[in-house]
Amino acid sequence: MTIALIHWNAAAGAARAAELRRLGYRVEATTFDPAVLRRWKETPPEAVVIDLSRAPSKGRDAALAVRDAKATRGVPLVFVAGDPVKVAGIRALLPDAVYADWEAIATALRTALTHPPVAPRKPTSRFAGYAGAPLVKKLGIKANFRVWLRHAPADFEATLGELPEGAALGRRPGKTTAVTIWFVRTRRELAAKIAGQAARLGAGKLWIAWPKKEAAPAGDLTQRQVRESGLAAGLVDFKICAIDAAWSALCFVRRK
Repeated sequence: MTIALIHWNAAAGAARAAELRRLGYRVEATTFDPAVLRRWKETPPEAVVIDLSRAPSKGRDAALAVRDAKATRGVPLVFVAGDPVKVAGIRALLPDAVYADWEAIATALRTALTHPPVAPRKPTSRFAGYAGAPLVKKLGIKANFRVWLRHAPADFEATLGELPEGAALGRRPGKTTAVTIWFVRTRRELAAKIAGQAARLGAGKLWIAWPKKEAAPAGDLTQRQVRESGLAAGLVDFKICAIDAAWSALCFVRRK
């Protein structure tokens, strides 16, 4: 029986995976990205354990992606640890998952495997975890961050709203740029500039935004094309955001 463990710290994840193996399970310890989900669609694990002690929003997004995919929707989800307030928010989205501390993981896994969700709740949207959240929070803009807006619409600063304390927008990149938001209108533009954009990314995050199909004027880009271009440039995506009625975006970082 194979259990998947999603953990965002390699050393801590390895230790937790060892705990699960001592309980008699085969364990796939991983972070989460589209390639992992594609593999699980072909061969789903028996259950997915998600550690919320680090990067709980990533854990939430991973769980929503698992539930959103038809092939993995019935896989039991077990959330472990985490800040109580953030765990409560995830519980509201996924009430049929199992929630526990690591001290009770053996019982939690038995419960999840013995009583899997009969009618797993499919999220109303992949963006459900961000319902009501300010755009700056969706984009991961924090206090004192430097944000580069590349080819942004003229009204985007108004759309973005109030920034956290000390955060600032710029029209040029810099060594301290923490978040880049790049608005791309066409496949041709993306193909011509993605390599250069990836090369200057550094340790920050890159949002690549493209027009939604219902936008006016509509572009010729799709989420799949944006993701594939980023992967080919040595990046990996880990988050999606509905910026507004006209734009969607994927967030990339350098592949480690």
